[in-house]
Amino acid sequence: MYKIVFEKIPTVPKGDELIDKAFSRANRAGRGKRVRVSAERSRIKTASNILSDNLKNIVRRFPNFDDLSLFYLNLADVVVGVDSLKISLASVQWASEKIHKLSYEYLSRIRDNKDIDPVIVRKQAFGRMASIIKEIDSDLKFLGEARNKLRKLPTVSDLPTIVVCGFPNVGKSSYMSRVSSGKPKIDTYPFTTKGISVGLIFRDSDRYQIIDTPGLFDRPLSKRNKIELLAILALKYLGDVILFIIDPTETCGYTLKEQLSLKDELKRELDIPMIVVTNKNDMADDIKACEVVKDGNVSDMSMSSLTGENVDEVVSRLFEIILGP
Repeated sequence: MYKIVFEKIPTVPKGDELIDKAFSRANRAGRGKRVRVSAERSRIKTASNILSDNLKNIVRRFPNFDDLSLFYLNLADVVVGVDSLKISLASVQWASEKIHKLSYEYLSRIRDNKDIDPVIVRKQAFGRMASIIKEIDSDLKFLGEARNKLRKLPTVSDLPTIVVCGFPNVGKSSYMSRVSSGKPKIDTYPFTTKGISVGLIFRDSDRYQIIDTPGLFDRPLSKRNKIELLAILALKYLGDVILFIIDPTETCGYTLKEQLSLKDELKRELDIPMIVVTNKNDMADDIKACEVVKDGNVSDMSMSSLTGENVDEVVSRLFEIILGP
């Protein structure tokens, strides 16, 4: 599963939380030292190590964005902005290294100057460390918010993938329920209030993934905001073939003209092999709709996801496209 790279990101602490944690532990560390100089050196080391290590871990636990699949890289860019993430992670890395170097500077002051008050030096060191953390506090907050958003991305597998498109009520859910093994999993999706449906299709010893993203493919692209458009384009890196389902009876609430217009838009934007299938063959009394589809040659195949007519044939055709000649 791709999503595991985001699930491993730990909670990102706020600046004040890090400072309180480091300084409280540092004070406890100095209590066991009888010699005043040793106590203050121990406090500086402890505070520095806690701050530096925590910041370093934040950076390390975020994924290397250069290693992400193009699908998740684009989704991450849509949700939080990859460039902004890299900038904040670089700031946190800088702070980690700066605090680490800072500790040696103040430890050297205590060691090399016997006349200096070690308590004053330690307080100065703590002040500098706190200033550095406060300097990157906005970065820590941003990374914390980004972490929470990234963990909500849909879980998908590195499998041959069918992306189901079409207006609402054209029969996408019933089709997925028929062809998928078990009930399709519904995950939260960061671009719409609805969920993403992920199912698996088993054919012989092979597995295929089928995905429906309601709320993304159910209206013309011209009516979408920038975030939605970017999300749609990100799917081109995941899908191997698009199944575009049309309701020629128009009982879905959308005209055939509207449905075909959306189909043409997606063809232009996604540049993925597409098979167009008319659904609801079971509504045979709607002669006009059937004749329009036949005469206009608007689809590659027809089926009824309600009765199961030609459903398996559609699946076989999708597999043929994925596997190629």
